[in-house]
Amino acid sequence: MPTPLTLLTICGSLRQGSYNRMVANTLPDLAPDGLTILDAPSIGDIPLYNADLQNSGGFPASVVALGDAVRAADGVIFISPEYNFSVPGVLKNAIDWVSRLPDQPFKYKPVALQSAAVGMLGGARSQYHMRQIMVFLEALVFTKPEVFVSFAKDKVYAERGVLTDETTRKMISSQLDGFAHFIRRVGDPASKGD
Repeated sequence: MPTPLTLLTICGSLRQGSYNRMVANTLPDLAPDGLTILDAPSIGDIPLYNADLQNSGGFPASVVALGDAVRAADGVIFISPEYNFSVPGVLKNAIDWVSRLPDQPFKYKPVALQSAAVGMLGGARSQYHMRQIMVFLEALVFTKPEVFVSFAKDKVYAERGVLTDETTRKMISSQLDGFAHFIRRVGDPASKGD
């Protein structure tokens, strides 16, 4: 019996009716046995990063809560749209705050990436920027299979807020299964020291 794992999802969109949120909502139904998937605390409550704010008042409670959730999880899945060929500002802001916490939470944390978009590329350019960010933070980025949900509005049941396209669901199931094996293979390097 494989070791049970808990994954944290961080959605990079705040929009009600977000296709990325619908993908995130669908993940628990697609998870293999032994995998529990939980939503991260809201990133929409995190103030814009300002070193003066950090130095005068410390870390906001919303940042501490997100950092604690990342630390507690066996892995993190970012599900995010692409804004202007890159990462949405709200997501980058949350990462910038969390990366400044003591014992930086993303260090050695297994991370998988997913994106959904109405266009043909499915948010690919955002993912490539996320890879750069996560490499700098020393996260362990899972590489294959990749998940780019293109033409997302045709692959969801908007009223229920879930992904319905069967081919896409199978692709995501395959990634979740591979990510679980990846996490079990790399273990917890943080516990072994540098």
